[in-house]
Amino acid sequence: MKDEIKKIALLTSGGDAPGMNTCIRAVVRAGIYYNLEVYGIKRGYQGLIENDIQLMSSRSVSNIIQRGGTILKSARSKDFMLQSGMDAAYQNLKNKDIDALIVIGGDGTFTGANIFSNKFDIPIIGIPGTIDNDLNGTDATIGFDTATNTALDAIDKIRDTANSHNRLFFIEVMGRDSGYIAIKTGISGGAEAILIPEKKTTINELIAILDRGSKQKKSSSLVVIAEGGESGGVIDLAKKVEERFSYYDTRVTILGHLQRGGTPTCTDRVLASLLGVRAVEGLKEGKSNMMVGTINKKVVFTPFEKALKKKKTIDRELLRISKILSNN
Repeated sequence: MKDEIKKIALLTSGGDAPGMNTCIRAVVRAGIYYNLEVYGIKRGYQGLIENDIQLMSSRSVSNIIQRGGTILKSARSKDFMLQSGMDAAYQNLKNKDIDALIVIGGDGTFTGANIFSNKFDIPIIGIPGTIDNDLNGTDATIGFDTATNTALDAIDKIRDTANSHNRLFFIEVMGRDSGYIAIKTGISGGAEAILIPEKKTTINELIAILDRGSKQKKSSSLVVIAEGGESGGVIDLAKKVEERFSYYDTRVTILGHLQRGGTPTCTDRVLASLLGVRAVEGLKEGKSNMMVGTINKKVVFTPFEKALKKKKTIDRELLRISKILSNN
């Protein structure tokens, strides 16, 4: 163990994700268990630049394990992309004798952490907290399970009203450049079609899928689309389909930030707790510039460069299954 690490700091950055508070709790309590001082940084990298840093105690993370969002707040910082911003951030850490940093977030958070750690030789461990589940080096990210269950609950409710009115619903879920939420909720919600960035679906292919459903006298249809899908925005896509396919009354629902909030699931709480503790232990073991994650139920540490270099791919088996199920 690296005995010189006595003080660590923690921040959350980028989009919030259910389970971030659970992870904050785990980091703070694990740090205290290992006789470390743990500092919380408010508003991500921007708070680090502005010296919004405070010592945390075990009591400061009481009763947050079930809360969505992040008590440390989150923000995207343009200033941190500048040399002057990074210089100020490092000086604030140095002034408090903080030896290492733990950051919870996604690819943007880890990109900044990698540059910062290399520039100032400060140990940093990243914890994947993003509903997108788009990072290499972990089977799941904190918040993904909660987001998919939140989206699925909404899809189930939309199915009820779709059945009542012979409607075709286009439902947009989050994911940006990743179709993981769409593919999981689409399959579990019984969608007739699932549109994701990783696999282009033409308008003609979509029409053919929906036409099969109408010929089978389906009383409703659902199309789940990831917000970054190559087929275009959900509203424009729905209009194009409506112009060429009049069997259904067409509606659009954009779930949006609904998926980011809410009480984290048991799965996300356990994952966040595990990764929070192992992040602290990783720093004590001398690890740096790495993301902690789980692969095949085992904790692994992946260098930032590797986690960020290659886009996480969708399981092709899920695509095959969705195609089979949409044909009936």
